Amino acid sequence: MPKNDKKIRIFSALEVANICGVVNQTAINWIRNGYLKAFTTPGGQYRVYAEDLLSFLEARGMRVPEELSELMKEEIDWNSILLVDDDQDLNDLLKRWFEKKLPAYTVVQAFDGFEAGRALAANKPGFVILDIDLPGVDGHKLCRKIKEDPAFGKPFVISITGLDIPEERLSMLEDGADAFFSKPLDFDLMISTISELTAKASKAADA
Repeated sequence: MPKNDKKIRIFSALEVANICGVVNQTAINWIRNGYLKAFTTPGGQYRVYAEDLLSFLEARGMRVPEELSELMKEEIDWNSILLVDDDQDLNDLLKRWFEKKLPAYTVVQAFDGFEAGRALAANKPGFVILDIDLPGVDGHKLCRKIKEDPAFGKPFVISITGLDIPEERLSMLEDGADAFFSKPLDFDLMISTISELTAKASKAADA
């Protein structure tokens, strides 16, 4: 099975320097100048969360080292599903259905783009059920962000929409979605799709 136990990754200033290919003092200066978020141990040593280091690098257009990208991938929780839909009745219905049919999975809800971003960063879900018609949000852009941002660990994205248009389906798949469902949703098919994608992730992890 894929890795499910989430670990908190924390680096010392020296480890940050080694990962980024700079000297220790440079990493310390980043921290002291407020560029790189860090906390201080009781012994006065700086410590940096992996997520904060990644955000620092991306904000400055710096290359994300492969070592850090791999660490972020390991954090993803393949037994976690994030539901992103502003329709609270449907969101709640899906949550109850998934919890009934997939009891081993944790289901997290988000009702707008802001909540989705926060839940993605905090929970690292392996699956995102994404309504691409969220008010004020470009669903295509959000899908690409989820799939391309290494901070999220590259989860599977299952897009849902009220528009059953072939062009829309093709467009979402091109944007990185792993599956596409139009409303009204086929709940049973969604369950089997998640199971198939879980098996795919497990096979990739064992390769």
